[in-house]
Amino acid sequence: MAAASHHTLLSCLSDHSSPSASPISEVTFFPDNPSYSPVLNSYIRNLRFASPTTPKPLFIVAPTHVSHIQASILCCRIHALELRIRSGGHDYDGLSYVSDSPFVILDMFNLRSVAVDIEDESAWVDSGATLGEVYFKIAEKSKIHGFPAGVCPTVGVGGHLSGAGYGNLMRKFGVSVDNVVDALIVDSSGRALDRESMGEDLFWAIRGGGGASFGVIVSWKFKLVPLPETVSVFRMEKTMEEGAVDMLYKWQEVADKIDENLFIRVVILPVNKKTQKTAKAKFISLFLGSAQKLFSSMSETLPELGVKAEDCLEMSWIESVLFWSNYPIGTPLNVLLERQPNSEKFLKKKSDYVQEPISKADLEGMLRKMMELKRPALTFNPYGGKMSEIAESETPFPHRAGNKYKIQYSVTWKEEGEEAADKNVGLIRELYEYMTPHVSKSPRSAYLNYRDVDLGVNGNGNASYWEASHWGRKYFKGNFDRLVEVKTMVDPGNFFRYEQSIPSAAAYDSNGRAESL
Repeated sequence: MAAASHHTLLSCLSDHSSPSASPISEVTFFPDNPSYSPVLNSYIRNLRFASPTTPKPLFIVAPTHVSHIQASILCCRIHALELRIRSGGHDYDGLSYVSDSPFVILDMFNLRSVAVDIEDESAWVDSGATLGEVYFKIAEKSKIHGFPAGVCPTVGVGGHLSGAGYGNLMRKFGVSVDNVVDALIVDSSGRALDRESMGEDLFWAIRGGGGASFGVIVSWKFKLVPLPETVSVFRMEKTMEEGAVDMLYKWQEVADKIDENLFIRVVILPVNKKTQKTAKAKFISLFLGSAQKLFSSMSETLPELGVKAEDCLEMSWIESVLFWSNYPIGTPLNVLLERQPNSEKFLKKKSDYVQEPISKADLEGMLRKMMELKRPALTFNPYGGKMSEIAESETPFPHRAGNKYKIQYSVTWKEEGEEAADKNVGLIRELYEYMTPHVSKSPRSAYLNYRDVDLGVNGNGNASYWEASHWGRKYFKGNFDRLVEVKTMVDPGNFFRYEQSIPSAAAYDSNGRAESL
């Protein structure tokens, strides 16, 4: 189909927008608009997808009204265009703003309302809001409420919650979607639906199944969680020479079993200084209580780490958000309202789940492998607590009891070009392969929000059930089949599609070939 003209597309958008809303033309950007490139680039968080050769959208719509979303869906259907939905741009493999087919970006950054209701202990939050904005707005209203979500303030709410969302409160309160009670979504027919009108099947699917497979999530309602006025933190690091292997081994034994009020993350990094070639483990904690209780708990459960009373710092929860984001103590809270990260990088991420302790010898081998590769880092996030109490099928996010911790693999680089990208992606793949004997099996599980196209993709956004199940079972385990059923029910024509979208059984014939949509 020949591409429609700008005039034709704008007329379509205007015809399907509400006359009571501001004109959609004011928030529609074609390539000849001076704002096109700044809008496109402002939420690209992975420089791998900011090159001149990266496919660009035919146009961008940055809605300020639900009818702008409805018009974008209907006009993309009419003109056979793919729609990519971007809330914060943190899809690690760029799937929220890149496609090989003719496509449009629905950029949600204008829809960023955060309405906190302390009396009801809840909040309605637009998908285009960032986690930093959410935390700031909650703290404005209360010193004893929070929300369990990620530690990066610039992440967009829309994608974060629809992929489950986790952070340093998950051992106490579960993942983000365990606390979601309502949502507003626009489906492939352009209908705006809340929980009651969308039904419990669709409401289940969008809480961890990837919202962009089912519609455009406009906003979420979630319950706030109760927090003490004072929380405590510490940060320590140990090199291999200082006993990092022993520390990691002991951390494995206790991190998923200790008090659910205590979360201890470990970041493992190679050290490549001229004067020192080693690897180190950085321990960072959040404890929902006093520094004295944190010190006592560490002395009892992980004395080998050598945490001293003076290492444990007391602060408010909102101050701990800054601490975990690596801001210096005393940084003004309004830094959480800044939407741009400190720096953009080229990056690649992967994930794994560990269900049995890794031996000391194998942990040492892992650190030495990281020293050999020089660049990839690992982050261990402990499970247990509330995470073990929720059934795998409660939401599409299945990674619950039986997991000791989750691994994030990460590599970043500054060099431009395909050669540097191939080299660094190769390094992280090599480390991932090295870890195969030590992680979950059948399937080797993965976390949807650590997007990883290495696990498999749908051809041109379409896939048979069989093809999609290869990566789908890694993300969703036994919940994949129900996600396909919901997708088939709410989007039978597979309008909402991308490289790792849930397939619609109705869109395929008996041989798995895509039928005419």
